[in-house]
Amino acid sequence: MELLYILLDGIEFLNTPLFDSKDFWKLIVKTFFNLLVITLIIRYIYYPVTKNKDYLFTYYLISLTVFLLCVLLDSVKLELGFALGLFAIFGIIRYRTDPIAIKEMTYLFLVIGISVINALSNKKISHAELLFANFLIVFITYGMERLWLLRHQSRKNITYEKIDLIVPEKRDELIADLKQRTGIDVIRVEVRRIDFLRDTANLRIFYYEKDTD
Repeated sequence: MELLYILLDGIEFLNTPLFDSKDFWKLIVKTFFNLLVITLIIRYIYYPVTKNKDYLFTYYLISLTVFLLCVLLDSVKLELGFALGLFAIFGIIRYRTDPIAIKEMTYLFLVIGISVINALSNKKISHAELLFANFLIVFITYGMERLWLLRHQSRKNITYEKIDLIVPEKRDELIADLKQRTGIDVIRVEVRRIDFLRDTANLRIFYYEKDTD
């Protein structure tokens, strides 16, 4: 295998190297490090709290895409301005059918930011500084989720037929009815969609996870 690397190293095709051992192994190491940090945040901090699998796929792929985009295009000198441009574009992503909640947007911002930091780190940033920056983010995120915010807010989407109760003036009556019928101590309600043809509404209810244990 080492002989193969030596043979390929330096060979060019269309003025582009077929293999650059130094850059290749640098990419491998940085990719695994970035995935490790992202996994700590998404799989072991975000998911145990929210139990929401919908965004795991999104976070991992966006993180990997942004990371590789930054790493591979960093060689063409698109450094800070390029990174901030990606930050702005991906940071305002909204899905038309189901807008991302503030908490999920925060985690999206986190995975993009970490990926950009790890991708664009260079010789001016020591390994110690890079490790400190990454694990500081992990520590603060873990602290906010698991140590300081002791009550974790969960949510469910339900179809509700008493649309006469969804008006703002009857919000207390609506919450009381939802508590009685679901057995969940609902703390607030969002009206997402109203179907006047079927006389139903799609509601999102919020409650504290420990209240349903």
